Amino acid sequence: MLTITVARDGSGDFATIGEAVLAVPYDLPAEILIGPGTYREKLVCEKQTITLKGAGMGKTRLVWGDGGKLPHGDGRPTHTFRSWTAFFSGGLVTVEDMTIENDAGPGSQAGPAIAAYVDSQRAIFRRVRLLGSQNTLFCAPLPDKEREKDGFLGPRVFAPRRPSAQYYQGCEIVGDIDFIFGGADTLFEQCILRSVDNDTGACRGYVTAPSTAPDGLGFVFWDCDFVSDCPAGSVYLGRPWRPSGKTAVLECRLGKHIAPAGFCAWNGRSDWDKSTFAEEGNTGPGANERMGGLVISLSAAEAGRLLNRARRRCRPE
Repeated sequence: MLTITVARDGSGDFATIGEAVLAVPYDLPAEILIGPGTYREKLVCEKQTITLKGAGMGKTRLVWGDGGKLPHGDGRPTHTFRSWTAFFSGGLVTVEDMTIENDAGPGSQAGPAIAAYVDSQRAIFRRVRLLGSQNTLFCAPLPDKEREKDGFLGPRVFAPRRPSAQYYQGCEIVGDIDFIFGGADTLFEQCILRSVDNDTGACRGYVTAPSTAPDGLGFVFWDCDFVSDCPAGSVYLGRPWRPSGKTAVLECRLGKHIAPAGFCAWNGRSDWDKSTFAEEGNTGPGANERMGGLVISLSAAEAGRLLNRARRRCRPE
């Protein structure tokens, strides 16, 4: 395996992460060791097998500040899928011990602002902090069709929608509106999901917005902590970005900010009944008996089978 070092002070092979990634031949497995510091760059990483390893979540920071409402060089708004700080594609990407941040600001000002756009066939994130506001983490693929002109403008707008299996362990993901969204089969284990207070009204946000394929697994959270300073009952666990979206929250701890309904429909659409939102074994003030009609309560056996499927599909071998 090829090993490359990156250091802000010039003591490594390269001074920027982007230069190091470009130096890696596409089909040669490589590990990039990234030293402490803040790297302000917009990263594209498309390799067959690559690992980016920082010095720790609080020590290595990759930061950029594009937002969907902000102007782009082509004269149009940036839109959601060109706003990323880091774009990952290719075969297998592993990211460890670092922070990836989009600091464009609140969605009300900057619009959607993706920290990590993850489009690789397989992805493994361990001990990674993903910081943003609206649309922090995009777990690709895109849905088949956009609902508004230029809605999917970006690097995969015309590309075939290929399945992706993603695994996040010991990560912290921060945002407000739909801050984990997309169509990938994704397992989150022992992560912190932190909803930030956007102070925009009665509803302060949605943790997930899945667009799962009809035969897909969707987002599965196990042994995670959902935390926030938002008012009680003001944040939903999710809403279906596309009708067949799926999210399951299993054996997690839910703060008081989680709404009594748990999940809700997408902007009043009537096709929410095609979605699958499930819970089992959750505790905390946000895990009280649900008042809405979207949530399925799984038995312990059903939850165990779902979790095992997610681990087989998403966990590294």
